[in-house]
Amino acid sequence: MVFFVVIVTQERRAKHLEKDKMSLKLMYITNRPEVAKIAERSGIDRIFVDMEYIGKDERQKGLNSVKNRHTIQDIKNIKSALTTAELLVRVNPIHEKTSEYESSETEIEAAIATGGKILMLPMVKTAQEVERFIRTVDGRAKTMLLIETAEANENIHELLQVDGIDEVHIGLNDMHLAYKKKFMFELLTDGTVDRLCGIFKKKGIPYGFGGIARLGYGMLPAENVIVEHYRLGSTGAIVSRSFCDANTGLPLEEVERLFIPGMRGIRALERAVQSYTAEQFEENRKEVQRLVAKIVQP
Repeated sequence: MVFFVVIVTQERRAKHLEKDKMSLKLMYITNRPEVAKIAERSGIDRIFVDMEYIGKDERQKGLNSVKNRHTIQDIKNIKSALTTAELLVRVNPIHEKTSEYESSETEIEAAIATGGKILMLPMVKTAQEVERFIRTVDGRAKTMLLIETAEANENIHELLQVDGIDEVHIGLNDMHLAYKKKFMFELLTDGTVDRLCGIFKKKGIPYGFGGIARLGYGMLPAENVIVEHYRLGSTGAIVSRSFCDANTGLPLEEVERLFIPGMRGIRALERAVQSYTAEQFEENRKEVQRLVAKIVQP
């Protein structure tokens, strides 16, 4: 009898773990090692060091958007703080050396040498940029393209012809600016994200998009966004400032108070969504359409 109970318990645990493997890979941006430890402990899969700054101020001028300027030293600091989470580094767009900064090659070399396990290339526009990025990384880290320009969206088939792309992420913030949309989640209702996800899926490249807040928060509620991730076959998302804006110097006790139950709530919802029917996904899709239309109405 005891043996039977043990077997059943093991089977249940195995099924639970199998579901966890299907969960979204969640990323959190920080250069604070103590925050990274809390995020990792709460179940964040990837800690995101964000070195991108070239051209960003001009591109997002006047917007209340995230503008980090993390450094190679931040990569070292975060690497030493992590035990299970992967270290993701967003480098700058492909660029040449100037009097203000080193070349892309030098920056990528340093990011890999100091511990970057996944490198994200932002503001991709051409296959030549992708080739240069892949060539420089040279298999020493996973490569992720951030699809956030009109050029990348419109030439996506050409970009994906380049060998060596491990993952892609759709950047809703910059792409909605490129198309002069009012709200970044309009891209979720106008067919843009559906189209791109279909292309990535057919190509066999893991993909994600946008960011998510804590459950119950966000102009478009996190619950609706998470269901859309599962409807579209997404594998990853960024945990946004709306979840926990720890990089403003928030006390660690408050960071922990937000992170632990916040992540528990997201993972519980994911487990429920994994058994959704086609009708439930369609119902949520229509609700997203309704909510976004309400948000952007004049």
